[in-house]
Amino acid sequence: MLGLGADLLWADMNRLLAFLFHQGVLDEQFLQLQQLQDETSPNFVSEVVNIYFHESEKLLRNLRGLLMEKELSDYRKMGIHLNQFMGSSSSIGAKRVTHVCIAFRAATEQSNRAGCLRALEMLEHEYCYLKNKFHELFQIEQQRALATGVRYPVQNQ
Repeated sequence: MLGLGADLLWADMNRLLAFLFHQGVLDEQFLQLQQLQDETSPNFVSEVVNIYFHESEKLLRNLRGLLMEKELSDYRKMGIHLNQFMGSSSSIGAKRVTHVCIAFRAATEQSNRAGCLRALEMLEHEYCYLKNKFHELFQIEQQRALATGVRYPVQNQ
């Protein structure tokens, strides 16, 4: 029975990943990241993704702060933050977040404050969606690891 539970969780994980790929949330870079995970570093992907989320929170805060300045938004500085966000998003395979960063950067290059505000809203939406889906994925992965790793002692009769 224990193996069956793990198999079902594995299937759930694969279905969720297939959905995220089909929706364009993730791309093949995420698969390459997964290939770097092995028995010696079983939490590699979740650790990398958690670093990504930690750093991305700072970048989002900085972008929000720059856009909320009344006088003049520093579009050059926004572009620097967006380049960092794009690079890290691309490195974990966050395809939709990366695409929103590209659109956001185009708005900064045109000094389009309204476009930047819309892009920031879209970026925050995609970022939250990605974060929730990764949380769901890692919960399933953790449950699967527990299901396969739990061993009950055999009772002698």
